[in-house]
Amino acid sequence: MFGVVPRVLWERVTPPDELNRVRLNMNCVLVETPTERILIETGIGEKWTEKEAGIYGIERKRTFAESLRDIAGLRPEDITIVINTHLHFDHAGGNTLSVTPAVAGGAIETSATTPQFPNARYLVSKSEFDHAQTPHERDRASYLPGNWQPLLDAGQLELMPETYEPVPGLTIRQIRGHSETMQTWQLTRGGRTLYGFADLIPTRHHVPPAWIIGYDLYPTETLAFKKQILPQAIREEWLCLFYHDPDAPVCRVTESEGRIAAVPFTESERSDRIG
Repeated sequence: MFGVVPRVLWERVTPPDELNRVRLNMNCVLVETPTERILIETGIGEKWTEKEAGIYGIERKRTFAESLRDIAGLRPEDITIVINTHLHFDHAGGNTLSVTPAVAGGAIETSATTPQFPNARYLVSKSEFDHAQTPHERDRASYLPGNWQPLLDAGQLELMPETYEPVPGLTIRQIRGHSETMQTWQLTRGGRTLYGFADLIPTRHHVPPAWIIGYDLYPTETLAFKKQILPQAIREEWLCLFYHDPDAPVCRVTESEGRIAAVPFTESERSDRIG
């Protein structure tokens, strides 16, 4: 997760466990408009075997549907648009659910997979979908067809251009770095901006320009993007969403004496700025 940054530095801010794993989260975003309920990303999903959950250290206190109900008071059926910045399993895993229907005689049929949000249009860029179908050797393990093939079969998957606006004020834009086809998102309302970096800056600890994850296919382009976007985020006082940050996913970015850092968004600021 920290690429060429020495462990002696990154372990100060993200202490690893005995298996060298660090804590991460999947911070999905709900955007409500008068006519749409939009979900940006769907997390890691629940289609994991016990062995896989052990490898990744997946700990779930509740399902995605339970989180949606408890936090937003919504059901999966209420979501009208799902946006995936890319189709890696930790961003698109919750697109679908496994179901094991009972059959005559009490036997259990082989598990099938179905869309989790039955009334939603799922939006993915065509270039990302094409890449997912024929991935690079370095990111092949991150693409699991069960996260998008059922959407295609159900007629719910819509392939989008590299830049598009699903509703006014929400812009989805392809940025080369983490991969060739991953997208970021920008929500602007009332003169305020909330920006989602997806995996280009996955946690607040990755804000310093050289802190780039080893998974990036084009790290020098990630660096160029950070040098271009972070001064704008500071200047315009954006709120920044760090998708994988387990403790403070929403921050402001500041610069002091040439050092760029992320400052967690406080509850008092929350009521003042995005209440």
